[in-house]
Amino acid sequence: MYGFRIVDKLQKLDQDIHREQLKYHSKRVLVSKEFTFDAAHHLHNYDGKCKNLHGHTYKVIFGLSGYVDERGIMIDFGDMKEIWKNEIEIFLDHRYVNETLPPMNTTAENMVVWIYEKMAEAIQKEERTQKYNSPRVEFVRLYETPTSYAEARREWMEVE
Repeated sequence: MYGFRIVDKLQKLDQDIHREQLKYHSKRVLVSKEFTFDAAHHLHNYDGKCKNLHGHTYKVIFGLSGYVDERGIMIDFGDMKEIWKNEIEIFLDHRYVNETLPPMNTTAENMVVWIYEKMAEAIQKEERTQKYNSPRVEFVRLYETPTSYAEARREWMEVE
């Protein structure tokens, strides 16, 4: 049986582990974080149910990559949350996205590209490129329902 155990000695920086050991590797890594938001929309030029005003609880998953810093951190999850809250979610959560997004049919396919572009723009701001080592968006996945999503990937976005 495995039980709860209190560690014998809490590891201390510069005594039990040295600063140069914090960065274990020099590989590109991907970190991911997900968020949810509630929004209303309707589709134009569409004959199904979605032509009527309705809402969804959307889920967004971001995959960002880069190289770790001297601490072994690629990007702080708190910074991802700050970008989401201050630069993207404000246009989406509890909004009628037909009004708050650029002119588009508010399909998941269109919205995921807009979200990708906003995150890519946010992590390329000078203060973030100085703080992080070659950060880039690898993918954004937008779930419109628990079983239906659209995705934008870096290799598709940069080729077009």
